[in-house]
Amino acid sequence: MHCLNKMIEVDMSDIPFVSGAKSPEEGGHFEEFCAHPAHFLQRAYKECGELAEFDMGGINTVLMVGPEAHEAVFRVDDIKVSAPEAYQFMVPIFGKGVQYGAPLDIERQQLRMHSRGLASEKMNHYAPIIAREAEDWIADWGDSGELDFYEGFADLTIKTSTHCLLGSEFRYSLTDEFAELYHTLGAAADAGGLQDPGAVKAAYDARDKARARLEELITERVEKRRASGEVEMDLLQVYMDATYPDGRHLTTSEIAGMIVWFMFAGHHTSANTAAWTLVEMARHPELTQAVVAEVDAVMSSGQQFDLKILRRMSKLEGFIREALRVHPPLNTLTRRVMEDFEYKGHIIEKGKNVMLCPYVAHRLESSFEDAEAFKPDRPAPESPFALIPFGGGQRKCVGNAFAILQVKVIFSVLLNNYEFELAGPSGEYAEIMPSLILRPSDPCILRYRRRADRKAA
Repeated sequence: MHCLNKMIEVDMSDIPFVSGAKSPEEGGHFEEFCAHPAHFLQRAYKECGELAEFDMGGINTVLMVGPEAHEAVFRVDDIKVSAPEAYQFMVPIFGKGVQYGAPLDIERQQLRMHSRGLASEKMNHYAPIIAREAEDWIADWGDSGELDFYEGFADLTIKTSTHCLLGSEFRYSLTDEFAELYHTLGAAADAGGLQDPGAVKAAYDARDKARARLEELITERVEKRRASGEVEMDLLQVYMDATYPDGRHLTTSEIAGMIVWFMFAGHHTSANTAAWTLVEMARHPELTQAVVAEVDAVMSSGQQFDLKILRRMSKLEGFIREALRVHPPLNTLTRRVMEDFEYKGHIIEKGKNVMLCPYVAHRLESSFEDAEAFKPDRPAPESPFALIPFGGGQRKCVGNAFAILQVKVIFSVLLNNYEFELAGPSGEYAEIMPSLILRPSDPCILRYRRRADRKAA
């Protein structure tokens, strides 16, 4: 059935079906979904309400919207509503035996390994590394100019992530090749994977070659470090030292997969959120003044970046988190229903997918008053399941803390030295989704100007 409004009784057994589907042979809603997943899902919600079913090219999928629906999905057992089954197209990217390609108990042990790399002493080690990278980035900017900041942040966060993950030697000797390989892997993580993870296409062939080369590079680095006996503070060392409960160490293939997993978890969030944060700062200079004053007060103390210092930047963090609310990078949190799943009297049958969408969720007036407005001092919503830029439950994004750390440190350096403004009308900075990631339109040009109080005498 087609739903023309949201006046749906919650005890109905049938879930409303989104209008506009092509025939099954033509892919149902798949073409419209691929054109802009977030906008399609917003249309589905406006048309059908809390639950909306659509055809993802042969896989019927149910969009579930709102804190109650999010909580139901995040809390259900992974055996009944499975992320690995929905994300099988990521297995060749991460590698067999890692995350979605590993048994659930192994994946949970791997998550604990990631957590060790995000302990306070590790994060305190990463912060000054990120600051130095940001300072190196702006070193040749001069007093003013224009820059494509989406591309700039994508390049910078590859460097910062590589430096923190693999150490300075790898960063300065292999960053360009690593970045190319990583982007090749990222290009294979498209909407088509949700429909047919086993498809034969050029992007998947390139993905497999890039993954094999990446493993070669990681293996060389691991062997070199082991031969030298050196011990570093980076994540590579965490993975090299980690053992499973049976005493087995990670293989080099698993280490490569863990690195790619962490990069996927943090890089897209960092680069996209940094770009949107800068766009919103340029759009709202009156809101940015307080952030700059806060940054100046902290930076003038002369203390080295660490978590304690960064926690004092509450206004900056509020701005970043509001950018994440309005422009969440990942907007298709998908699960495969392995056993019939009941929600409010509706039955979602085995074999279908369920999908959550932060872009839709973060625009609910019931959760966020004046939701379309950008308000960096916005209070937290009543429900912890209303704001989900990093997902939730046991599968909450493993890289979220590192992503926030990166963006806070980068902006501390930028705002302490430069002012920024849009290079074109505000409306030109649109939301596009050439993949499953929401990003600013291309190019994302902003002007920068050295602050008057930072110019040489």
